[in-house]
Amino acid sequence: MNSPTPLPSPLRRYARVLSIAGSDSGGGAGIQADLKTFSALGCYGMTAITAVTAQNTCGVTGIHGIPPELLKAQIDAVVQDIGVDAVKIGMLHSPEVVRVVADAIGRHQLPHVVLDPVMVATSGDKLIADETVGVLVRELFPLAEVITPNLDEAGWLLGRSIDHADRLPEAAQALLGLGARAALLKGGHLPGDWVVDLLAVQGSGTQRLESARIATHNGHGTGCTLSSAIAAFLALGEPLPLAVQQARAYILGAIAAGADVTTGRGHGPLNHGYAPMAQRVVLCA
Repeated sequence: MNSPTPLPSPLRRYARVLSIAGSDSGGGAGIQADLKTFSALGCYGMTAITAVTAQNTCGVTGIHGIPPELLKAQIDAVVQDIGVDAVKIGMLHSPEVVRVVADAIGRHQLPHVVLDPVMVATSGDKLIADETVGVLVRELFPLAEVITPNLDEAGWLLGRSIDHADRLPEAAQALLGLGARAALLKGGHLPGDWVVDLLAVQGSGTQRLESARIATHNGHGTGCTLSSAIAAFLALGEPLPLAVQQARAYILGAIAAGADVTTGRGHGPLNHGYAPMAQRVVLCA
């Protein structure tokens, strides 16, 4: 009698997160911060670099955009071989780059897209061309599971300042009105001892997230780190509200762990590896 055919073993792989963003030569933000975050949270990180910057803790001294055809090739190479469970999008400096990314998301049906509309560095240096903003809103907002602007970026997008926590709900709804499915509006630039963020989801209302402010000059890359942490938790299977909560908990720990560390002469980085997790293996049927 023939033995029964053995069932195939489940596929073992890592949770895979792709960062489409600019490179920070100082290591505190951009692609470098994203990869550190993915590793700390137990995910396998991959990159498609949109631009190379010359930057450190004091500021940005140069930006060189990667040709759109090479950006497309980077994304295609990663997707066609390794696969993607979530995507974090950061610095997109030109309309052509935005269109390449939007096209890739559609062609490959990339899941769990987290869009951080990076416009200005912590140092105040501008990182995006004016004509890119409208293309970003039209092409990418509808494709993202969540956008994560800070108050300066939201103010630029909406054409008005947001100077009080009471204005966060209205501003978040206005961002949804631009086509976003969900928006995490980050209120860290507001004064006070508490940081208030607001998560708004189409058809599901809003969630207010508060935490005590941590005194530090080391806030370089905070936005990049938060958005990449959200993408990591989405890749690991968490629903959006819980992914946001866990990402905030991670970044608060990273800020606190690096608060009194001196790195460079300006705005230093977070301590991304303060509590690294073992890389997680996902079992797939």
